[in-house]
Amino acid sequence: MALWRLYYHLVWATKERQPLIDSDREAKLYHYLMGKADYLGCIVHACGGVEDHIHLVVSIPPKLSIAEFVKTLKGSSAHHLNNPLSADDNKFGWQEGYGVFSLGSKQLEQAVNYANNQKIHHSQGTAIASLEYITDLDDPPLRA
Repeated sequence: MALWRLYYHLVWATKERQPLIDSDREAKLYHYLMGKADYLGCIVHACGGVEDHIHLVVSIPPKLSIAEFVKTLKGSSAHHLNNPLSADDNKFGWQEGYGVFSLGSKQLEQAVNYANNQKIHHSQGTAIASLEYITDLDDPPLRA
């Protein structure tokens, strides 16, 4: 078994940045993402967000590419939330692209706190602009 210590801060948005992550979906979505990441052999250190985007601080083993990890989580979580048995008519989807930032072990705690406190950062205007970009095409970054 290989030894690895890799930390990433990922961020991605809902389709057209619609406010699709409401209080009814939030717990179900986060629980699903953490379970799927665990199934893939990843470690979720934090998962948080607001109505139109999420932040995930995660360790991804080197055998799995970041792109494949994000693709799997985005696709399967949208499918899960749009389960045909769901009574929700408001279809869930993710926007293309994502942002990824690599972290050192000394930055992990700060990233975890930032992701876990997204609602506070956005309501108080203390969101860090450079961590709110979803892709390099975003201009301006997600607003608080």
